[in-house]
Amino acid sequence: MTIEQCYQEMGGNYTEVCGRLPSQRLVEKFVRKFLDDRSYAELTAAMAAGDHDAAFRAAHTLKGVAANLSFTKLRASASELTELLRAPADTIPPEAAPMLEAVTRDYDATVAAIRNLD
Repeated sequence: MTIEQCYQEMGGNYTEVCGRLPSQRLVEKFVRKFLDDRSYAELTAAMAAGDHDAAFRAAHTLKGVAANLSFTKLRASASELTELLRAPADTIPPEAAPMLEAVTRDYDATVAAIRNLD
């Protein structure tokens, strides 16, 4: 699969990322490095532990990485969860669970597409 096909499969915006990064080689380099990003793992661990502040930080980081790489679907779902968690609280609101499911679906689709790159 080409990098353009990868972006189509994951629901990203290849044209947008090309406007941000100066070459296809750099786009591919940073897309592949996304597989090493720990923010999703940190998000799921914080959510499981009920750690509101850590969950917010991880969701916000994931949203930022997805935005920088123009992973449009993942950015949207991570952004929604980030905004829910933005308000200071002692616990994670119950509405966060289905939002995390959406982030997980989009994250899994993004990772699968990246792993299918030639």
